[in-house]
Amino acid sequence: MITHPAFSCAPWNLTETELNLDVLPQSESVFALSNGHVGWRGNLDEGEPHGLPGTYLNGLHELRRLPYAEAGYGYPESGQSVINVTNGKVLRLLVDDEPFDLRYGQLHHHERVLDFRTGLLHRTAEWTSPAGRRVRLRSTRLVSLTQRAIAALRWEIEPVDEPVQVVVQSELIANEQMPGGEGDPRAASSVDDPLESQEHHADGTSLRLIHRTRHSGLLVAAAAGHRVQGPTGTQTHADSSADLARFTVVGRLEPGQRLCVDKTVAYGWSGARSRPAVRDQVDAALAAGERTGWQGLVDEQRAYLDDFWDRSDVEVEGDPEVQQAVRFALFHVLQAGARAEERAIAAKGLTGSGYDGHSFWDTEGFVLPMLTYTAPLTVAHALRWRHSTLPAARDRARQLGLRGATFPWRTIAGEECSAYWPAGTAAFHINAAVADAVIRYTHATGDTAFERDIGLELLVETARMWASLGHHDHDGVFHIDGVTGPDEYSAVCDDNTYTNLMAQANLRAAADCAEHHQEIARGLGVDHDETERWRAAADGMAVPYDKRLEVHEQAAGYTGHAEWDFDNTGPDDYPLMLHYPYFDLYRKQVIKQADLVLAMFVRGEAFTAEQKARNFEYYERITVRDSSLSACCQAVLAAETGHLGLAYDYLGEAATMDLLDLEHNTRDGLHIASLAGTWIALVSGFGGMRSDGGELRFAPRLPPEITRLAFRVTVLGSRLHVEVTRNEARYSLDDGDDSLTVRHFGRRLTVAPGRPAVRTLPDLPLRPAPQQPPGRAPHHRTPAVKDD
Repeated sequence: MITHPAFSCAPWNLTETELNLDVLPQSESVFALSNGHVGWRGNLDEGEPHGLPGTYLNGLHELRRLPYAEAGYGYPESGQSVINVTNGKVLRLLVDDEPFDLRYGQLHHHERVLDFRTGLLHRTAEWTSPAGRRVRLRSTRLVSLTQRAIAALRWEIEPVDEPVQVVVQSELIANEQMPGGEGDPRAASSVDDPLESQEHHADGTSLRLIHRTRHSGLLVAAAAGHRVQGPTGTQTHADSSADLARFTVVGRLEPGQRLCVDKTVAYGWSGARSRPAVRDQVDAALAAGERTGWQGLVDEQRAYLDDFWDRSDVEVEGDPEVQQAVRFALFHVLQAGARAEERAIAAKGLTGSGYDGHSFWDTEGFVLPMLTYTAPLTVAHALRWRHSTLPAARDRARQLGLRGATFPWRTIAGEECSAYWPAGTAAFHINAAVADAVIRYTHATGDTAFERDIGLELLVETARMWASLGHHDHDGVFHIDGVTGPDEYSAVCDDNTYTNLMAQANLRAAADCAEHHQEIARGLGVDHDETERWRAAADGMAVPYDKRLEVHEQAAGYTGHAEWDFDNTGPDDYPLMLHYPYFDLYRKQVIKQADLVLAMFVRGEAFTAEQKARNFEYYERITVRDSSLSACCQAVLAAETGHLGLAYDYLGEAATMDLLDLEHNTRDGLHIASLAGTWIALVSGFGGMRSDGGELRFAPRLPPEITRLAFRVTVLGSRLHVEVTRNEARYSLDDGDDSLTVRHFGRRLTVAPGRPAVRTLPDLPLRPAPQQPPGRAPHHRTPAVKDD
């Protein structure tokens, strides 16, 4: 989409210069606004036309039965689906009795601009009605990053050349009609009319609707307030019914006159509080938002984002599209988690209903690493949410005959929602991802209170699961059998290398943390014998290796499988999961997404440089990237093993996953993990950043197309600024009183405030370029425009 003529490339915004209904659903996703609690898709203000109406509240869901042809022990009985809640975005317009609808009349101009620095979505339109009345419309909307329950918009209309009578209808709408399903498992399941009316209210300039979900029994309330500025004689009134509350403005406008409506919308929901309590909650939030006022909300938003960009900006010289894409990515990932506050960060954030609004291991594996170094408070909240779901995870472990906790493959509220156990229940590596996120966060922040109160219990319960899932053989080797690793084309395998290495780190960290907090650990039932069992399991962990091929196996016996027949697989057969039976995928060497390659990234110390090079070459030729999570990992290892051109191509794929709609499902919402992967590809790939026990290591390398890369990361309360050019890297501290020790290509250096460290970059080893499956190489990236 970024190369579509309607979309322009700019460093700090995404601009659509004309309305194209063919990509309207995709544009609704990329122009979505959120704060992690409230999400507004980028639907047009007037409500129609639309691709997918979307207003979401994080955690609010409806239950639905999961259909099974045959019952099985341990199968989840019900699923959870995010639902479209009360829509407060809508302002309908009638111009001399003609509805403002861009499918009719003549549209002279239409532009939308998403500003990453201000967090505002601007829209301008000039339109002539079928009756010949020409008007100009301007609107700006925001979802507040400072007031969690608040979204707001400012809307203006003016005649262009002759007087018009206008009627504006500002609405709260529940149970909007939704489009049908697409037959794609990545899309959402349809939940029709999920909300039952509890009360409705309209008085003066205020509106309120309260509903309850039919099956999950959750209360949801929305309230709206209005401020109107118009010529003398402008009239207003309000009315409401079960699923609609409406504030109507009627006025006559002469050329040069404007009608301006400021609309503030507040949302709240609860599964525990009473209806009066939820009503009071939303009314109070609305009162606070209206007191702040439109300009106050705009100013707060800018101040919040100024602070964020000061801490997290990534500068890329040489490729303007990647520069735009990484800021687009940072902005949307921040939106997904900024005010989630002990709720999940879903795979689509709050930008669409894809994957039913579920959270996966993507959050801990891809999103939280980025947020740890750019917005660490959001990570603490996300992990507190995981901690709050421990009761459900313990129940699931017991149901599966395991100790500790088994976190779900996909969920909203904490219960397992995957109806396909080989790719769901067997993917135990979600436990290791949670533990890894805890380890990274505590090392990067030094937050000992979090480690003591939250992190320890998460590490203990995940370690207990691994200890009970695996077993020692007669030689003392510890095996974890019957699991599914990150590669979902290889299910229920033995000793998945990624899973084993991540479990190993989990077990060791749990033992260390328990010994560091012995009194609290004893309260969790941990004793010395248990931590020793964890260490023994970690020390004896099986790591499959094929001595004949001199490569690590993705899982035990994997390199002995038949290879996939790529020569007879056509370009229209991808993604393979939609065109071939899983049993065939499972028994062949074909990889959906980086698995062993991911292991070499996150557990790099377990491999030598030569092993990484051989492993990367071997697995490149069988990885088809039918997952948006793959390209960024391959970019990182391509850069580390010296294939900078290939790494640059993979960066381009990760960066444009949604902007170019590469997987043809951006309509369902953005790929939040792939967006975070843009940051990962740049910072961990070309910046070479790794974490080793809290100490940051860097091995930067730039491809020829990028002439300068600069980024900031927050570590131990200090803001480290890293600037990489063709021949050298510069490390400096932007703030803080203490010095910071980092490593540059293995050599330790100390960076102090006012005393940057500059080091040269060593030459790269030259290696033959690895091959990809026919037709599955990343698109060769060439910057469209060179920077001045």
